[in-house]
Amino acid sequence: MTTDLRKHKVIIDTDPGIDDTTALIFTMFDERLDVKLYVTVKGNIGVDIATNNMLHLLEKFGKTTPVAKGSDKGMKRDTPDASWLHGKYGMGETYIPPKAKTKPIQEDAIDAMARIIKENPHEITVLMFGPHTNMGRLLTKYPECAPLIKQVIFEGFSPYGMPGIKPHVSFNIRTDPEAFKVLLDSNIPLVIIPSELGRNVTHLPEKMVNEIGEMNDTGKFLKEIYQNYWEHGYDDKRIATNDTDAYLYLVEPELFYSISVDISVNLDDAPGKTYATIHEGGNGGHISLVTKCDRDMFERSFLSKIRNLDNLKLN
Repeated sequence: MTTDLRKHKVIIDTDPGIDDTTALIFTMFDERLDVKLYVTVKGNIGVDIATNNMLHLLEKFGKTTPVAKGSDKGMKRDTPDASWLHGKYGMGETYIPPKAKTKPIQEDAIDAMARIIKENPHEITVLMFGPHTNMGRLLTKYPECAPLIKQVIFEGFSPYGMPGIKPHVSFNIRTDPEAFKVLLDSNIPLVIIPSELGRNVTHLPEKMVNEIGEMNDTGKFLKEIYQNYWEHGYDDKRIATNDTDAYLYLVEPELFYSISVDISVNLDDAPGKTYATIHEGGNGGHISLVTKCDRDMFERSFLSKIRNLDNLKLN
């Protein structure tokens, strides 16, 4: 399997969150990434808890990348978080992250994002694991940043619908559809990882979760936080990997297949409902929608990343 060995300069926007945690650990140790900043947002849990979780993960895994505390509510609406799924403290029902010893940077998160983008024109990829509020605010306050951003890769879009969820609605978009509309209108190159991919194609079966738990301390930690994160509406036990797919698309795009689409979002009677129109021949436009992933390649990649942390001792 070939990989892109160049350094990708990234800002990571996140609301950790169980599925975020797996992806975040991978980003910490991937030598192909130059992570400039982690930015938090209200989504899976409130922004204060999300910020503490991000700082705690960095401490736990011995990293010192800056963290900026981002948006505590949507641009025009304040919707419920997903603590019912991720737990009161965001990492399941049994794991309570301690209060982090480190602090977020004092600089405003939106100002920090704009500064980094302007310091690295046409080089920054924004990886988004949560709602789009920070990006919406950034592009509203600093519209000159839009043409300077290389691309935005994000998880959160539902063209198909899923069990128990209204068709064409996903959590990250319905949480702040106005911010998503700002991003759609920006003409920034977008890569969208639909929620169904992480649930139906690249999910972790229970057998794989148990295998991960036996590998090393990192695998054991992940297995612990997964225990109350099993997907609803399926006959088997599985863990979704939505955010991990977004990270993997950046560093190992050969795992995926995408098509070119136009997308619109409902802001009125069904906030967050999305509609996709495929371009003629699947090419053209600035929005790529991932539709397939090589399951075998994904599984080998995922397990190798856990295995590569064999000698890591968690703090």
